[in-house]
Amino acid sequence: RVPSQMPKMKKALKEDEASSERNNERVIIEGAWQMWHRNGTRCPKGTVPIRRSTEHDVLRAKSLFDFGKKQHRRIPLHRRADAPDVVSGNGHEHAIAYTGSSQEVYGARATINVWDPSIQVVNEFSLSQIWVLSGSFDGSDLNSIEAGWQVSPELYGDSRPRLFTYWTSDSYQATGCYNLLCAGFIQTNSRIAIGAAISPISTYAGNQFDITILIWKDPKLGNWWMGFGENLLVGYWPAELFTHLADHATMVEWGGEVVNSRANGEHTSTQMGSGHFAEDGFGKASYFRNLEIVDSDNSLSSVRDISILAENTNCYNIKNSYNNEWGTHFYYGGPGRNPQCP
Repeated sequence: RVPSQMPKMKKALKEDEASSERNNERVIIEGAWQMWHRNGTRCPKGTVPIRRSTEHDVLRAKSLFDFGKKQHRRIPLHRRADAPDVVSGNGHEHAIAYTGSSQEVYGARATINVWDPSIQVVNEFSLSQIWVLSGSFDGSDLNSIEAGWQVSPELYGDSRPRLFTYWTSDSYQATGCYNLLCAGFIQTNSRIAIGAAISPISTYAGNQFDITILIWKDPKLGNWWMGFGENLLVGYWPAELFTHLADHATMVEWGGEVVNSRANGEHTSTQMGSGHFAEDGFGKASYFRNLEIVDSDNSLSSVRDISILAENTNCYNIKNSYNNEWGTHFYYGGPGRNPQCP
């Protein structure tokens, strides 16, 4: 079931092309990895690493049905017709970039800065991810494949950023789950543990560490694969899990999401990204860089035409740009509750 070929870039950037907005900071950007590798642990041949679910993990969830699910209900908003409807009835807030909904998309890639945002309430979370979507936002048939990093004390019992996957084929109602907590995503890699903590992580005005996530559809068998780093295959979502995504995606979203439960009637102080607003820039704000999509030829191309959305820019915001080194990229995030976000 290994895919026939990973997507290839359509056009390589010329090294001598001038960049109008080149990052002049001298901080080295390095790849982040996983903490469980530090003690030399490896999986025996023919096996894959699986994070254990403990009794305490299950007890932190509201119910057995809720365990491993993203509690998420999408409601209509008055926005342009092709805008993604990402607001839920239970306080999810976002800062995202997204493509139009008229094209056929077969995957997406981005490189994502890793931080450890603080979470105010145990059942809130903060994540940074790619969404690959198809179906209707205002119905019950939305298909979504998601991957990135998240901090979720309720799911993992700690506040470390962890590599995660998610899927749903019915607008987060009954199908789908995080990681390997239900049947769905099939892991094939013995070195990458879904749900494992990522290390090292970025520090404010210090070294920046990021991960590259690729999601794409195998043109031969139709399964949706996840890649990590340069060319590591992590596993796949079988085509039969989905309805609309059994064919292709119609929209991709990149960015951050938090849960705002409004404890004590105030906006949460759960941070998104680094906890700093987009305008703070490199080394301080969190970023997504080199946004790309996969077309019907199994080719990756840089995304030039994106829209951005943040429900409450006083709490979390996003600012996008383009240059030859980082392609289409954006800074995003924020502290949540502050004098302008009560």
